[in-house]
Amino acid sequence: MTRDDLIAMLREQTPACGPARDALIAGADFVVWDGLVPANRHAGVFRLRMRHSLKRGHTIDGLADSVDILAGAGEEPLRTGSIDAVDRSSWFIIFLNSTATAVVACCGGRRPTTMESADAPVLRE
Repeated sequence: MTRDDLIAMLREQTPACGPARDALIAGADFVVWDGLVPANRHAGVFRLRMRHSLKRGHTIDGLADSVDILAGAGEEPLRTGSIDAVDRSSWFIIFLNSTATAVVACCGGRRPTTMESADAPVLRE
């Protein structure tokens, strides 16, 4: 798959697709892995990630939409990939059909500027 192929596949599946496409146009690194995983398994994992991020006060663009799309796709085998902006300020997870010819869903966005954790222990000296 070429960069141009992936740019063309990122339409309006979720709100994160436009920013992911823009990152690719700007030269972002991307990878699509070979393994196939059922869509509903991804839905379960990313539903948990969504709950965890909301507890921490973080939002991930397109995550709720992606979870809904993945859950609706049932056992359909999907490939996953990632897009990482040139300046590393944003990242995206992409879900593609088994032949990597269509993007099914996309989530991601700007990386948090701090690594604070809502449940991290307070360290005292």
